[in-house]
Amino acid sequence: MPKRCAATIFGLLFFLPLASASTRSVDDNHYDVVVYGGTSAGIATAIQVKRMGKSVVLLEPTRRIGGLTTGGLGQTDIGNKAAIGGISREFYQRIHEHYQQAEHWKWQNAAEYQSGGQSRTGEGEETMWTFEPSAALKVYHQMIAEQDVPVVYEQRLDRSSGVQSTGGRITSIEMESGEVYYGQMFVDATYEGDLMAAADVSFIVGREANSEYDETLSGVQTQRAIHHQLVKCVDPYVKKGDPASGLLPGVDPAGPGEEGAKDHRVQAYCFRMCLTDHPDNRLPWQKPENYNATDFELLFRNFEAGAKDIPWHNSSMPNRKTDVNNNKGFSTDFIGQNYDYPNASYEQRARMVQQHLDYQRGLMWTLANHPRVPEFARREISRWGPCKDEFGREDGWQQQLYIREARRMIGDYVMTQHHCQGRVIAERPIGLAAYTMDSHHVQRHVDASGFVRNEGDVQVGGFSPYSIDFGSIVPKKSECENMVVPVCLSATHIAFGSIRMEPVFMVLGQSSATAAVQAIDQHVAVQDVDYERLRKQLENDRQVLQWTGPKRTLVTGSAAESLPGLVIDDEAAERTGFDTAGASIGPFVNSGYRHDSDGGKGSQQAVFTFQVVKPGRYAIRLAYSAHGNRASNVPVTIAQGRRTQSSLLNQQKRPSDAPFQSVATMDFAIGKVDVTIANTNTDGHVVIDAVQLLATD
Repeated sequence: MPKRCAATIFGLLFFLPLASASTRSVDDNHYDVVVYGGTSAGIATAIQVKRMGKSVVLLEPTRRIGGLTTGGLGQTDIGNKAAIGGISREFYQRIHEHYQQAEHWKWQNAAEYQSGGQSRTGEGEETMWTFEPSAALKVYHQMIAEQDVPVVYEQRLDRSSGVQSTGGRITSIEMESGEVYYGQMFVDATYEGDLMAAADVSFIVGREANSEYDETLSGVQTQRAIHHQLVKCVDPYVKKGDPASGLLPGVDPAGPGEEGAKDHRVQAYCFRMCLTDHPDNRLPWQKPENYNATDFELLFRNFEAGAKDIPWHNSSMPNRKTDVNNNKGFSTDFIGQNYDYPNASYEQRARMVQQHLDYQRGLMWTLANHPRVPEFARREISRWGPCKDEFGREDGWQQQLYIREARRMIGDYVMTQHHCQGRVIAERPIGLAAYTMDSHHVQRHVDASGFVRNEGDVQVGGFSPYSIDFGSIVPKKSECENMVVPVCLSATHIAFGSIRMEPVFMVLGQSSATAAVQAIDQHVAVQDVDYERLRKQLENDRQVLQWTGPKRTLVTGSAAESLPGLVIDDEAAERTGFDTAGASIGPFVNSGYRHDSDGGKGSQQAVFTFQVVKPGRYAIRLAYSAHGNRASNVPVTIAQGRRTQSSLLNQQKRPSDAPFQSVATMDFAIGKVDVTIANTNTDGHVVIDAVQLLATD
């Protein structure tokens, strides 16, 4: 029997002035399509339904629409922006138009603002990907008003008996207010998958084992947990060195679990803070009434162990504002404190949101004021504070918690790591995803050496935009025939980590609406809509369904099976050092590569040992991804018995047969061959990825 669960709500904690809503249906709450959840996906869904000539209602549990897009996530995560079309691209075009108007620049001049990173708006580009929450809210209200979409606020689903179904189809949903909404089709656009779960659709919370879908990145990931990591040798115990004194807050006594295994843990949540350094718009950091410095003891010890950076990612937004996200080993992510959130009651969720708020407010006060925080960090954090003019609260904080991942539907079609990396291609594409496979940490645990480590962070990219299959947004037909799920779609933990971006949720919302309307017109279950008709409509509405731009060549799969010759990946090499894993620059073999962090020169090496079973002449080829920060003089030594040959490899230069570059050709007898890569006297990052012996006869 599938699990049952609760609907989303943050309004228990924070209420904003009620935004205007369009006039509701006069037909006793009967609509063609009922959309539950006023997230970015829900808004795109409702707009598309109206544009296709059907009636729709958008039900929002809180008093603010837009989810994370209006809740602080103004630094848009997308990857390749050309992957985004339709209503989603239209939104970012309207953001651009918004900031073309001088009256929307109050706290700085437009010429003074420069966006950065992947969200930078290029010269001549008619879209803008960085924005204030208030700007996003204004644009959404404009788009909704133009289509006369009825929005009803403060409507929470009655989870116990609120979903009425007949013959595998939902007929109505009832809110806690007693309001009942009838529809031919229903769309669950919540971050938590509340309607989906209440309708007894199968779902999962937590991480699948890698073995379940033949993945490498979904289960427990201690070996890859190198990003946003604590400094080595941070003691986990209340009294340093004394296990009997107990663990410090936030350290999981049950962790970390078996490498690659499934577990119940959920990647951490936080608030995406919208801050300002303008004195006329800045609020001071406030110390929570229940503040306890012990909650931040790991932060203090991390600094004392040698952490040198300010633990946040502070991205510039217009009007001297920022979007602040988690960064480094102890930051805004409240690691390990959200495992029960997806299935929790409204009241339990409200307490968890408050706990996250107290933690993050306490963290910022600590970073700005506590004497155990280095002076350079206190000085910088103190320059900033919450904005007076964004969220309508006296303390400047928002109501929207960053629900990075909650429930994920289990449909007949599941998006996996193999889709992201191009091994499997969606047969019925409805949109593109383009972001790195990205999971935040899920736990803090004590490692084998008795120190604290974070676990769960995975950042693997290097692939082209890829298609999302229609089957992943619809439930199994045996469970529900008239519901679409654009946010909590059917995907593994690591594939969801790539798909879970706001522009993609809007894309999937529009595609969900199109499928729902066509199911109504065709008088069929949503799973049975004519895909060719669906595809044609999506393309007519400017959705991007297949990537036709430049491809990032990515060699994937089991190297020994998918590549010619003899191939050994970096994971199978005998390594001294080369502990840092990477995947940000492709192409590469399998799921990534390792490098020396441009340090420990002369102390790191990797030995790739082959067994040659057929004598002959072989090309020795090394895989690496070129970049300007790579070493130009990587020493490579090939040895069989007493015969050796050495050369220097320039990893700044693109490989001639990407990702492989030939470094030598030698005659080998039957027996062992060692290829050694070292970092002695090198002048940049040394990358080890894979080594290939390829017969030339």
